[in-house]
Amino acid sequence: MDKDPNDTTPQGPLETRVSRRKVLIAGTVSAAAGALPAVATLAGEATAPTEARAVVMSKVNLEVNGAARSLDLDTRTTLLDALREHLRLTGTKKGCDHGQCGACTVIVDGRRINSCLTLAVMHEGSRVTTIEGLGTPERLHPMQAAFVKHDGYQCGYCTPGQICSAVAMLDEVKAGIPSHVTADLTSRSKLSAVEVRERMSGNICRCGAYSNILDAIDEVAGGLA
Repeated sequence: MDKDPNDTTPQGPLETRVSRRKVLIAGTVSAAAGALPAVATLAGEATAPTEARAVVMSKVNLEVNGAARSLDLDTRTTLLDALREHLRLTGTKKGCDHGQCGACTVIVDGRRINSCLTLAVMHEGSRVTTIEGLGTPERLHPMQAAFVKHDGYQCGYCTPGQICSAVAMLDEVKAGIPSHVTADLTSRSKLSAVEVRERMSGNICRCGAYSNILDAIDEVAGGLA
């Protein structure tokens, strides 16, 4: 029953709570209404077609697998997409696209990196080596040959990244770069299986061919401790 507007009888606890709730609801609705224009603007920007946004292009010069390459790229293009989509070097795989699986590993200026986590424009003038640049079916790189010999792959999706990582990893060992499990930092002890597992831990094989991968690296390294 509606309350008589002329009735001055004090409200009970329930009526007071109801009134407070109505005030809170009214305030929330008012605040939301005030924020709607800003939210709509942000939503419009997020859903706007790519063509409607400002695209900044840049010329990027790279040395890829020994050949000079010049690309006109959107500055947001990752090195992985530059290699796969612009240079058609599809040996480098796009796995997680978050730098967690290692499938996109390439060698840049002698160091292995996750190409999905770096922009192409950051590597102006860099030397990039992909799996295609390590060897060919007619002339395999020793690491590629060892992977074939020891069956270091199953589905093969992670294999290019595994091989590039393994090649650069052995170069790191030769340069005396320690890992998190290196026991003696004052001498270059013989490479161990524990060291290899730690150094290769950023490359995931979902098929679980790790023991065979270790055997392949063992052969190329000349034996593990």
